[in-house]
Amino acid sequence: MPEPEATGTQRATASPATPSGSPSPKSIAVWVLVGLVGAIGWGVLALSRGEEISAAWLLAAALGSYAIAYRFYARFIAHRVLKVDATRATPAERLDNGVDFHPTDRRVLFGHHFAAVAGAGPLVGPVLAAQMGYLPGTIWIVAGVIFAGAVQDMVTLFFSTRRDGRSLGQMARDEIGPVGGAAALVAVFAIMIILLAVLALVIVNALAHSPWGVFSIGMTIPIAVFMGFYLRVLRPGRVTEVSLIGVALLLLAIVAGGWVAESSFAGTFTLEKETLVIWMVVYGFLASVLPVWMLLAPRDYLSTFMKVGTIALLAIGVVIAMPTLKMPSITDFAARGDGPVFAGSMFPFVFITIACGALSGFHALVSSGTTPKMIQKETQVRMIGYGAMLTESFVAVMAIIAACIIEPGLFFAVNSPPGIIGTTVESASQAVTNFGFAISPEALTQAAKDVEEASLLSRTGGAPTFALGMSEIFSSVIGGAGMKAFWYHFAIMFEALFILTTLDAGTRVGRFMLQDTLGNVHKSFKDVSWKPGVWFASAIVVGAWGYFLWVGIKDPLGGINQLFPLFGIANQLLAAVALAVCTTLLVKSGRLKWAWVTGVPLVWDATVTLTASYQKVFSEDVKVGFFAQRDKYQAGIDADKVLAPAKNMDDMHTIVTNATVDGVLCALFAVLIIVVLADALRTCVKAVRDPGSAKLSEVPWTESKIVAPAGLIATAEERARLAAAADRDSGGGQVKEPVG
Repeated sequence: MPEPEATGTQRATASPATPSGSPSPKSIAVWVLVGLVGAIGWGVLALSRGEEISAAWLLAAALGSYAIAYRFYARFIAHRVLKVDATRATPAERLDNGVDFHPTDRRVLFGHHFAAVAGAGPLVGPVLAAQMGYLPGTIWIVAGVIFAGAVQDMVTLFFSTRRDGRSLGQMARDEIGPVGGAAALVAVFAIMIILLAVLALVIVNALAHSPWGVFSIGMTIPIAVFMGFYLRVLRPGRVTEVSLIGVALLLLAIVAGGWVAESSFAGTFTLEKETLVIWMVVYGFLASVLPVWMLLAPRDYLSTFMKVGTIALLAIGVVIAMPTLKMPSITDFAARGDGPVFAGSMFPFVFITIACGALSGFHALVSSGTTPKMIQKETQVRMIGYGAMLTESFVAVMAIIAACIIEPGLFFAVNSPPGIIGTTVESASQAVTNFGFAISPEALTQAAKDVEEASLLSRTGGAPTFALGMSEIFSSVIGGAGMKAFWYHFAIMFEALFILTTLDAGTRVGRFMLQDTLGNVHKSFKDVSWKPGVWFASAIVVGAWGYFLWVGIKDPLGGINQLFPLFGIANQLLAAVALAVCTTLLVKSGRLKWAWVTGVPLVWDATVTLTASYQKVFSEDVKVGFFAQRDKYQAGIDADKVLAPAKNMDDMHTIVTNATVDGVLCALFAVLIIVVLADALRTCVKAVRDPGSAKLSEVPWTESKIVAPAGLIATAEERARLAAAADRDSGGGQVKEPVG
């Protein structure tokens, strides 16, 4: 329903960040300079004609674009389109139960949100997409995040906040209708389980037999619990203080991990994949049911220092070392679509391969999951929703830089499967030369020796390539070639930490989604404080992704390995659901003239993902089409021939089954999304024709007692309000923040 008009006093203080007055000449000069930096960076990238250029230009193009987008476009959306209201109480304030709903300092929440959304995607997707050259991926990462990804995250967070933190699927059911809503609930939950299992698989592969990684990442759990109690009990509100302590302990844990790996305790922390799966399932369950302030929020906040700090140092390393981009701006694979890393043409598959960092449906689950239940003020959606996504996009930019500064021959040798390049450095050298990128067998051997690996051939998945690029940059600045091995293994551990924080938050989000869905049948489940519902839903979620993960670990062709090919398309189809819900809500709430803000990226995303889905289902190319692959291996079975990568006839039957399942699920997901889009269009048309018929599930306006800044750094006006609040009695639910 439309929000009631607030009093004049309330409106006067509604949004401290609302633009007022004319910008100063100094401000204009600064933003003109920022714009020029970005424009020059793009100009250099666009005008290069085959020569190697410095990666610093790519950095300048991205950072300049991000700054302009956050300052102007995000501000426009927050205040003109959404009309954020600082006087309106959020669910965290109204429903505070100390478990899921808890007003959280914006700096801690930014860390939680960023850590929750920034998983494997921004590290891996851009690396794989570098097969097409550095330019297509970079353009999509930067333009995609500005106009699609960050917009989706912020708008979803805003609308979920106004609906008591409802999940994406439940918002679809409430706002679009029972048919489209039911389709969304099924699609969103099924896709969620696949995404979580894939993320968990990446973590297991990274931490298996790595005592350094297991110890360092394991220590973040007790450190986070200490930080949670410190902020909640010992020194409430002292965020800066606990941050310094937490970072010091984190750095100590990382250094100590290296000591443990070289000590007699190494065996204790050297875990098999099966053991890691069990521990991850247990951790996922606990992170889902424990109070959010105790473990999840402080751990994600803590890991953000590691994530953002490492990426920032990497950017500084690029500026200092000035490495050149050795990968061409656009490769021949972009036009032919027969690349060895992944098959398919540049459109639509670059936009599917690069999800996180540009546009990711998974983010909408967090923006309608944990974050809206913790945010203090509506005015913070810009910083947390849009700002955190820009930060993740910067991670993706650094990943594509890391992939493109190494020799292209090495890139393709690392990322191509054995069936294409063989298993020896000689066969790999010959195959890569045939791609048009020369590298000698000796160079391949030396590259592996430099990072103390037996071989780098066919280390597919993107993570090893990112680690190679990262070690190249850091060793150029600190330590020289002798430090390459250290930085390489540090990067592998860093990637595992990056992903684990997505898994724990994702499990909690999955619990919220399941509780919302079950609440349509049994109302008790809608109460997130109802312990039986919390435990039951959490057990179902971790049991589901844990099952697929366990089978995938035991069987290279089973479990989540069977569903892995659906990861990219499923994630982007999820984004279509989120953008459809956001567009519908803009129309229903009387913001039709601004519906293009989410409507345009919705049309783009739907076009890309449905085109990709069509090709994966109907393409006759066995490298692209699921059913074409099924027919190929079925023909092999009929002819009693074993085809690679199968090793026996049982594997042949498994591949046929997997291809069939993937094809059917891909078609099913596409159909469900089409149903959601069609029902959303029907709802929008009805709302335009008869505005009075539009019914919103938005909760009524309630006055907020919380005083908190909108941005990461408080303005002078906000500091004055905080000081005034500190002088008053803090009763009545008012949250104070230490001044200075």
